[in-house]
Amino acid sequence: MFSYRVNDHLELRLLQLADTDELFALTDTHRAYLRVWMPWLDAAQSPADTRSFIQSTLQQLADNNGPVTAICDRGKIAGIIGFNRIDHANRIGTIGYWLAEPYTGQGLMTASCRALVNYGFQNLGLNRIVIAAATENHRSRAIPERLGFVHEGTMRDGEWLYDHYVDLEVYGCLRRDWQA
Repeated sequence: MFSYRVNDHLELRLLQLADTDELFALTDTHRAYLRVWMPWLDAAQSPADTRSFIQSTLQQLADNNGPVTAICDRGKIAGIIGFNRIDHANRIGTIGYWLAEPYTGQGLMTASCRALVNYGFQNLGLNRIVIAAATENHRSRAIPERLGFVHEGTMRDGEWLYDHYVDLEVYGCLRRDWQA
């Protein structure tokens, strides 16, 4: 079972079916906050939807497409981080993440993302890792910027957000730059 201890109170661990109720409650409680930038939120209407999501992440791992993990702060799920896609032929991984509002501003996501990038380069053999965030989502964009990713451009109308498109800022990091 995948588990990555980030520091004394922060751990990335694989989602398990036993996490269904806790993850759904977190999502449901913070629905208004998350809905601003998370286009999948309307598809998470019940614990059964959350269970299906967790099952899909376990299948993704079984298919060798990288882990999707719970960000656990002092044993409680605070959010999610993982690989959305892995292009094995080109050794490129794309990371996505979210954090519930009470856990923001504490460095949890930056530390979690740093750990997942390390894992991607060291354990998955990736050469390039990509993070994309909506142009106006300054908090999400700050993560790759803090970690030294290069801003590679803007993907116009890159994501459908409920009733409109948003542009995405694309950031990339190469293994050689991360190791330097």
